[in-house]
Amino acid sequence: MSMPTIPDIKPSIDISFEDTVKLLLSSIALEELSLAHIMNAEAEKVQEIIKQSCGNKLCDLLAIDKSVERILRDVIKKEILLEFKFENVLELLDTKWCKHN
Repeated sequence: MSMPTIPDIKPSIDISFEDTVKLLLSSIALEELSLAHIMNAEAEKVQEIIKQSCGNKLCDLLAIDKSVERILRDVIKKEILLEFKFENVLELLDTKWCKHN
């Protein structure tokens, strides 16, 4: 059995520092928007369950609560990672700014 041949791919990407920062900040903003949609969906789920709560058993309500809690914990974790990413971008800007002055 012979080894596969992998083509030598060297893409040339030419992007300015300013465009890089804009792309990084845009990616953070889009992730924040996605998390906002997730939180809104969870809120709507809870509101719908409350509207129909007359037919739900306590254990069903607790299960929904646990489900929402798990999702919101994951959202919080992602928010922390996004904060780190944002701080890294600010540090990158600070480093670039210090080199030019």
